[in-house]
Amino acid sequence: MARNILFSAPDHLWDDYKDALTQAFEQAGLRADLSRDHDPAVVDYIIYAPNAALTDFTPFTRCKAVLSLWAGVETIVTNDTLSQPLARLVDPGLTQGMVEWVVGHTLRHHLGMDTHIHGQDGIWRDHVPPLARDRPVTILGLGALGAACGQALANLGFPVTGWSRGVKTVEGITCLHGSAGLNQALTDAEILILLLPLTPLTHDLINAERIAHLANGGFVINPGRGALIDDGALRAALDSGRIAHATLDVFRHEPLPADHPFWAHPKVTVTPHIASQTRPSSAANVIAQNIARCENGQPMKNLVNRKRGY
Repeated sequence: MARNILFSAPDHLWDDYKDALTQAFEQAGLRADLSRDHDPAVVDYIIYAPNAALTDFTPFTRCKAVLSLWAGVETIVTNDTLSQPLARLVDPGLTQGMVEWVVGHTLRHHLGMDTHIHGQDGIWRDHVPPLARDRPVTILGLGALGAACGQALANLGFPVTGWSRGVKTVEGITCLHGSAGLNQALTDAEILILLLPLTPLTHDLINAERIAHLANGGFVINPGRGALIDDGALRAALDSGRIAHATLDVFRHEPLPADHPFWAHPKVTVTPHIASQTRPSSAANVIAQNIARCENGQPMKNLVNRKRGY
């Protein structure tokens, strides 16, 4: 019997995903009726990205699971009508894209590339950057994205410290956790990379007090969530020189308003939430394989812990 799968996401994603999902279901051996308008009473699975058409999950009494098209689930995890298991997306394409973006911007700041790209003024500046082994990097968040980025940087020779809420072990990374571990991870870090989920515990995590732990003149790179940083504290640290530069891909309000101070700040690089994007072909395979696991009586992967929020 075919499984009824509802695709509930903004309109433009349907064109990107319908063929990729159909092919992925076939490859996974699933008989699936994929539609945008199934009767809620017959839906077996929901593929979901935030949209106005679906905010109440109560009518989906037969639904076995909701599978997010996004890695972040903060926009759905607090929905009181959602009783079904929720799986976040861990997509190899998204991970690879994030690794490339993080490594690129880390090397940019490490090597001082901006000085030469924007400093063609006839002055011979012969400052030689340190080797990677002498540039401590800290990554907050050791999920799939943080661990992959940390290992890529460690393979380039950077001493990488990673922090997570609970105990984790990642090869090549010094792993810390808990409140004491957070302060230790931040202390004297010259490059700070934020890849945490947004939860009540991580909101404004990087405030004036925690910025003060970083090495003077360090760099902040945020491809995680905009509200991880207290914007006012960051601007003050940039203005004083405490932080040399911030490269920001995510913001509290997106698109970032044209009159926002970050656009014009000489020590801020704004990228428009493009650090990494989900690739429909690889994401469709991940979703199909997760549904197949459920159909075969196996536990689904990447299920969200509602209490933690990720």
